[in-house]
Amino acid sequence: IERNDGCDGRITVRYKTKDITAIAGKDYEGVQDGEVVFEHGEVTKAVNIPIIDDDVMEENETFEVCLYGPSDGVEIGKTRRTIVTILNDDDYQTLITRVANLTSVNLDKLVIGKESWQQQFQEALSVNGGNIEDAETIDFVLHFLTFGWKVMFACVPPAHMAGGWLCFSVALGCIAIVTAVIGDMATVLGLLIGLKDSVTAITLVALGTSLPDTFASKVAAMNEDTADAAIGNITGSNSVNVFLGLGIPWLIATIYKALYYNADDTRSKFIITDKSMPFTIALYSIAAIITLLLLTWRRYSVSAGKAELGGDPKIKMISSGICVTLWLIYLICASLYAYEIIEF
Repeated sequence: IERNDGCDGRITVRYKTKDITAIAGKDYEGVQDGEVVFEHGEVTKAVNIPIIDDDVMEENETFEVCLYGPSDGVEIGKTRRTIVTILNDDDYQTLITRVANLTSVNLDKLVIGKESWQQQFQEALSVNGGNIEDAETIDFVLHFLTFGWKVMFACVPPAHMAGGWLCFSVALGCIAIVTAVIGDMATVLGLLIGLKDSVTAITLVALGTSLPDTFASKVAAMNEDTADAAIGNITGSNSVNVFLGLGIPWLIATIYKALYYNADDTRSKFIITDKSMPFTIALYSIAAIITLLLLTWRRYSVSAGKAELGGDPKIKMISSGICVTLWLIYLICASLYAYEIIEF
């Protein structure tokens, strides 16, 4: 920890650890209320967190170290927390040990599972995750506005229980509830302000229902060593939207109409009446192709770091600007076409 803008006097700052995949007391010695003291003239201090070694074969595990509670007259900089990775140093020499590593269960996580679940509820019920000392006005406002959602998602079991499948299933259900609520609210808002259904779908509904995917890609980009998860989430979520988002409603509507209407009844047909649909699909396809070409160029360009994400800050800003511009062009052109302001 570095001390900037002077070194006069004695100051303190507190720190604590938080489990991610590593478990306090089993993989490392956790700290809930540690203190770092800078004496007069000291500008650098180290935080030592002992790692617990064992003979259990495990993958790399991570935990978080957070700074909070500085003494009077001291402000913590932009970096308040960091992620520590416990590297696996076990010697795998045989195929049997590799297979055992893939099939082994982290028993520590099963033991601590109940405590982690309880901690989730404690953080959900507390402002700023329980760190009241560093909480600002916006933290209290957001806690009030999102309290119900925080409690709902605190019901999601920890990821280390039942091999992660229980967490995945419950989280998927919670996301579905949030997405349904956002979609309905967006539709109601579109009706209140007089937007056409096609415009509401590509603006309010699409923006609201895509936010979970956006945050998932952001978290994956921040926590993973490669861009595979972040980029793969984009194609995966679009595939789900297209194949399931269109397929399931059409299947349900087709079965319903076939059961309740005769074949010669016009109501038995499930038809898209929006004339702007072909134009919006073509416009989206063009934007998607340009985006794929951009990612391909970044993959092989030295100036872009030969990577789909990251690299030179200027290249990152330009790439982001291109993607945002494509999205705005799509929204504007599709909306103008829906209102017959432009024609092709």
